[in-house]
Amino acid sequence: MGDAVAAMKVAFGQLSAGRARLPLRSRIELPEAAGVTLIMPALLPESGDFALKVVSVFGENRLRGLPTLHALVIALDPLTGVPLGLLEGATLTALRTGAGSGAATDLLARPEARTLAIFGSGVQARAQFEAVCAVRQVEAAWVFSRSRDHAQAFATELGRETWAPASISVADTPAAAVREADIICTATSSSTPVFDGHDLRPGTHINAIGGFSPAMQEVDGTTVARALVVVDSREAALAEAGDLIIPIRQGLIAADPIHAELGELVNGTIAGRTDPDQITLFKSVGVAVQDAIAAGRALAHAEQLGLGQIIEL
Repeated sequence: MGDAVAAMKVAFGQLSAGRARLPLRSRIELPEAAGVTLIMPALLPESGDFALKVVSVFGENRLRGLPTLHALVIALDPLTGVPLGLLEGATLTALRTGAGSGAATDLLARPEARTLAIFGSGVQARAQFEAVCAVRQVEAAWVFSRSRDHAQAFATELGRETWAPASISVADTPAAAVREADIICTATSSSTPVFDGHDLRPGTHINAIGGFSPAMQEVDGTTVARALVVVDSREAALAEAGDLIIPIRQGLIAADPIHAELGELVNGTIAGRTDPDQITLFKSVGVAVQDAIAAGRALAHAEQLGLGQIIEL
């Protein structure tokens, strides 16, 4: 995870400096199946990472005993276009999404932040938890999920990890989790806010990563209005992030509430937190440069370790 966090800073830095090539992702909605399939290409010429991800998110898959998310990533040679590797993308997506929040937390959370609240109890929530613990010395954490049983199982599982804090508790209410937290991560598929922004205490940092469409909203307009807002990509966030689009339409926040892209903080062109009492919000919809650099690093490590299979096309 530490390597992945460092890689995300490189990717976001190239993106915000205008040295990356990526169109807005294409979407194929399948409302009859409660699903969406996204096609996400990206090229990072500076680091030589070139990849295409196809990811499907089908909300009713859990009723079929299947994962909600399936994905494949194809790594390509930027000089020849030759396919270099085919990677299982769901694991890679969770890793790179968590690492993106790790990078944001490292750049925006107060250095002394020690408490964490996680909303959600799935694969993405686990990666968020691990990433925050990679960049801050978390001493206590609270978990809130729609299912208390899932939240308890999640807390018990994470309690076995050497990198996790000794204290991991299941919160009875969203407010109970938020009021204790220096750092909050939301990793849900919710279409309505998962906590009340009035409950945030000064100095809190939030990573909101679950929503990736204009109809999805994990954080409310109060949270956005109180926060210094940083995004992965301005273009993508204003086109896809319901957490911003919905309160803009409601007139609760400015038409463009974005302070900076994360890469601008990486590159030092815009300052991040300037006051310990500021509330900061990293809103991520996920961008393909994250997949490209994660795939490139994973493929390089696999080659070094002799992992994977060679196939003829």
